[in-house]
Amino acid sequence: MTAYASGERSTPWGTLGCELRAVNHRFLELGARLPEDLRALEPALRERIAARVSRGKVDVVLRLRPPEGAAAGLQVDEALVGRLGELAGRLRSHFLDLRVSFTDLLQYPGVLQAQALDQAELHAQALSLLDAVLADFLAAREREGGKLVAAILERVDGIERIAGEVRILVPVIREGQRAKLEARLADLAQAADPARVEQELVLSLQKLDVDEELDRLSSHVDEIRRVFRQKAPVGRRLDFLLQEFNREANTLGSKSVDARTSNAAVELKVLIDQIREQVQNIE
Repeated sequence: MTAYASGERSTPWGTLGCELRAVNHRFLELGARLPEDLRALEPALRERIAARVSRGKVDVVLRLRPPEGAAAGLQVDEALVGRLGELAGRLRSHFLDLRVSFTDLLQYPGVLQAQALDQAELHAQALSLLDAVLADFLAAREREGGKLVAAILERVDGIERIAGEVRILVPVIREGQRAKLEARLADLAQAADPARVEQELVLSLQKLDVDEELDRLSSHVDEIRRVFRQKAPVGRRLDFLLQEFNREANTLGSKSVDARTSNAAVELKVLIDQIREQVQNIE
């Protein structure tokens, strides 16, 4: 499902930035953009994300912004400056016009030293920042997931309601079919064989037997609710359940001999398709 999180952290070598964003995808597809100083972190970064995210097209970006200001990150060797000052004092009597500007002093070899990059510490800081951003990212996904689950369960309730209505309708439709067949047979000029009449009735009513499909629909409804109570990723399990839902709806439609059950089968397929669209966003 879609989500976004970001964060920053100051270090002696600059400001670390991290961004995580995701869009819907059936499987986990992870892309990473890292600066050269953090390139070695990519395997660890992928491992940490994959351990907590199992679905979605996820992009992670790490940045290292240099310290602000020209002199940021530079250190002055004050001991060396002191020794140069003592030397200048001793030589002043020999060089009366001796003058040293501040910029000249800074250009003397060894006076200015760039702070050494501690690769291990920088990597530790980057991973720590990633963990913090990943926690925010997962929290955002969980909030969105809660809304999606509520929307899906609302449609599951609709499926259960329609299946219940069909269960009530089926005996009424059977009696109607029996009455129609008996009325047609009564209109025949020649009396029909009672055994043949009963056989035709049985064959006709067997075509209306959707009890098994309705039972399976109820079982799938219970299962989808149980799945949503789990803490583990459920997206792929839901994909399978929706195939089963669709199978029962198709069978119900093919057995229908009444406009009411035909409409019910259509309504079921509409709800199932709506759930399928939402399930693509569920991990």
